[in-house]
Amino acid sequence: MDDATKSKPVMYDLAQSMDDAKEARATKDTSMQYRELHPWQVNVTEAQRIQQRLRHHIQVGPYVRDIRYIAGADISVAHTSPTVYAGVVILDYTTLAVVEHKGIVSTTDFPYITGLLSFREAPALLQVFAQLDITPDVVVFDGQGIAHPRGLGIASHMGLLLDVPAIGCAKSRLTGRYEEPPLTRGAHTPLYGRNGQVLGAVLRTKDRTRPVFVSVGHKMELSQALDILLHCHRGYRIPEPTRLADQYVGTMRRTQGRDM
Repeated sequence: MDDATKSKPVMYDLAQSMDDAKEARATKDTSMQYRELHPWQVNVTEAQRIQQRLRHHIQVGPYVRDIRYIAGADISVAHTSPTVYAGVVILDYTTLAVVEHKGIVSTTDFPYITGLLSFREAPALLQVFAQLDITPDVVVFDGQGIAHPRGLGIASHMGLLLDVPAIGCAKSRLTGRYEEPPLTRGAHTPLYGRNGQVLGAVLRTKDRTRPVFVSVGHKMELSQALDILLHCHRGYRIPEPTRLADQYVGTMRRTQGRDM
């Protein structure tokens, strides 16, 4: 690992960071605030320790009542490139019409390591969320939530940093075991961890199409996450929030950020 990703451990007060973020939201009528819960210039061992620490602060439950806006967040970055294209698309939850989108082109020093992708991708996404004019009630991430070897995929990591209800909707499994759900839209089966705990669900969003892997990110319960994603289905395998976010960052990458 190069010098840019090495640093001495820094202890961050999670409770104080949460209080600071609440105070900022109460005193500023601006874009989304996020919490500085840990340093980003860390090595692999330190990143894994941060995940182990933060996982205990994930909240699972029915925190969301009324949804007006839902966001999809995605990243486009090559394994060997430092350039990151990060985008967020916000939709009206009732109509699924796009009401806002923002994106940035940034760089990352953190290497591509499975299970630690949020340390490569989250800093750029945080910059995008800070630019939003509309605050979403729920955010869907193209990646894992708690269905992660250390219980902190990008949906959980970002959900904690933003203190927002978050859902992980991944195209493939990272961990866990499952049985294939029936071939009809809406069918789902549990995704189990090594100790038999339910990590998420394997959801068929479209008849006879490969399923997606759903898990709680933060401030969400699994049954509600499934209902939300099915509501956001418009005939494609991927629900609209992350499908449109994926299209957006793909366009940014092809045009080198000129069409943001």
